[in-house]
Amino acid sequence: MTIITNSERETVGVGEKLGFTLNPGAVVALYGGLGAGKTAFTRGVAAGLGIGMNVSSPTFTIVNEYPGEVPLFHFDMYRLESENVLFYIGWDDYLDRGGVCVVEWSAKVPGAFPPDTITVKIENLGDNSRSIEM
Repeated sequence: MTIITNSERETVGVGEKLGFTLNPGAVVALYGGLGAGKTAFTRGVAAGLGIGMNVSSPTFTIVNEYPGEVPLFHFDMYRLESENVLFYIGWDDYLDRGGVCVVEWSAKVPGAFPPDTITVKIENLGDNSRSIEM
């Protein structure tokens, strides 16, 4: 399914709709270039999970944790040199904690994802328009 959004608010809204459907243990792999809207989409997922906190990019921390009935673990793989680093920081532990993992820059760690991972590709179409393929 492909959805075209025309504002950041609409991109957040698509993420929120997905967030409503996610169960504990779900993994969402985000693909898209710099400025594509991955963090905006993740803000929506957080809202759909009932998390009211401000969601920001974890570029320098690798993972931000947001508590909730179903917690959100928001990863950014941009600065990782290899999948080995991901496993060193406890990726398997996050998968087992009963939260939802949303991963930006997923192309950097293709072998890390379980088979039932939800793939979301976000493309910047110019201005505020985005193509979101799930």
